[in-house]
Amino acid sequence: MRAARLTALVLTAGIVLGATVAADERSAALRLEGYRAIYNLDYDRADDLFRQAIAADPGDHAAYRGAAAATWQRVLFLRGTLLVDDYAGHTRSTKLVPMPPPPPALATAFHRDLDRAVALAEKAVDRHYNDAAPHAGLGAALGLYVWFGSSVEARTWDPGRKARRAFYESQLAHTLDPARTDVGLVLGTYRYMLSGLPGTVRFLASIIGFKGGRAEGLRLLEAAAASPGDLQEEAQFRLVLIYTRDGRHADAVKVIREMERTHPGNRLLLLEEACALLRNQQAAEAETLLDEGIARLGQETRPLMVGEEGRWRWKRGMARLLTGNLDGAEEDLKRALAASGVRDWVLARIRIEFGKLADVRGNRPKAEEEYRAALAIATRLGDKQAVSEATRFLAQPFARQAAQAQVFCP
Repeated sequence: MRAARLTALVLTAGIVLGATVAADERSAALRLEGYRAIYNLDYDRADDLFRQAIAADPGDHAAYRGAAAATWQRVLFLRGTLLVDDYAGHTRSTKLVPMPPPPPALATAFHRDLDRAVALAEKAVDRHYNDAAPHAGLGAALGLYVWFGSSVEARTWDPGRKARRAFYESQLAHTLDPARTDVGLVLGTYRYMLSGLPGTVRFLASIIGFKGGRAEGLRLLEAAAASPGDLQEEAQFRLVLIYTRDGRHADAVKVIREMERTHPGNRLLLLEEACALLRNQQAAEAETLLDEGIARLGQETRPLMVGEEGRWRWKRGMARLLTGNLDGAEEDLKRALAASGVRDWVLARIRIEFGKLADVRGNRPKAEEEYRAALAIATRLGDKQAVSEATRFLAQPFARQAAQAQVFCP
């Protein structure tokens, strides 16, 4: 009798364990599909896949984190702030330009899902403290809180010290399992960012637990971007942003092209690649890509990102100006100016391109008028980059040949 009971217990435990493993595997597979859908601009499908993952394994904190990430990316798309340009150059302004709040339903969904992800990850950490995985999951969830706060809610402070905890949990996961690469999203981002801050700030940050290091931060982020998994796409985007800020535009192009290969439904990646090519002084190649992208735009049945048409036309106008297609550049810039949803920092740059076009055509009074219009917008925004560029061209006319060596593209 005792042997029979023992046998029954072992069989029951085996069945439960097998069901748990199957649920974990099913949820993980659905999560990967969900992230792939996010970065193919298919937000409805992404949300559905993450809901399926949650149903398959209600205790999977990573599935809830994925659902929150899908909502975050949808909010950025609806705002028109999904591109590297939105986080480079003009963002280093002297004034905080308010953005409209996210749709209440989406903000509520984001916080509901991420709160649940953190709660489940906390429980997993308590149960398996010496396992790296729950610490990595908790760090990734807390990191998403911080990124949503900075990119959507325009918070420059960190309520609840979530950034510090995200760094700590990710660092602990890395210590427990040095082979993990996904922790590089959080660790690499913070280490790199801290390395660029003044020494006093870095010292104070180290006191509360943050550690900087530019080379190490970049290495960690590159490893995360190269490793398939839930956080790969976020790491790839972060890496493109850092390469852009560091002037490593050819390296940015390589990462974007890899993302294009795995996310063929994301037309915005063509726009990202074109701008990286413009920064890398490859205007002709950029123009070819922009031709392809604008053709795709005309056949697109899905919603466009807010201000998207204006961004495509502005970039092609810039490329055409550099390749000498002046009439084509003028047409694109006019259409960019008339497009709906174009943000003010983009308008300032469109005006600068109109000024360049007038300079190339020998119409200096018109050029000065456009540069002054750009300067007025940029000054109001506190956009130091555009102020500098407009001021420079007011003092010295734009010359297309000289511009091949230094393209103004944020």
